Amino acid sequence: MFVEPETLNNLITGAAAWGAAFLAALWISLILWTYRDIRSRARDPLLRFLASIIVGLLFLPGIVIYLILRPPHTLEEEYQHTLEEEALLQSIEDLPACPGCGRRIKENWTVCPTCHTKLKKFCHNCRKLMELSWNLCPFCGTPVPGMRKENPTMDDLIRPTSMVEDAPSKEMKMQKEPANKNDAL
Repeated sequence: MFVEPETLNNLITGAAAWGAAFLAALWISLILWTYRDIRSRARDPLLRFLASIIVGLLFLPGIVIYLILRPPHTLEEEYQHTLEEEALLQSIEDLPACPGCGRRIKENWTVCPTCHTKLKKFCHNCRKLMELSWNLCPFCGTPVPGMRKENPTMDDLIRPTSMVEDAPSKEMKMQKEPANKNDAL
């Protein structure tokens, strides 16, 4: 099987043209990829231009040089990392501090163990912790004794306060008194 030299010449020319077109497309696509990649990694326009020129002039060695020298993180990744750091710092700063000595305290402490400053108080009704500045328990709605209740309802105004205050004291007296008078002797 013998191929004519003219046919062989046409095949070689076609393959060379196809190879040259492929290399030209690869070269242009590498330049565009480099520009897009460096744009997502750096804000400096000179750096963007230089990266594209290196790949444009040196072609495959240029892309290797660019891959070695390019910034390791994109601007979006750096922004996300910064947000994570700020969130961590915010969570550290959100830890409560004692108003007396400034040391870190826990949420459920009623007294600072270092300086003995009162941090919280108990509700007289439900015994849950309340901030010192609160005049009303957010859990059961009971006003703090001695504090004026804001926007009282008509029932609150009509109901005698002595009955409300005497009810717990009667129970306390009953608990303190012995069941039989003989037990007291």
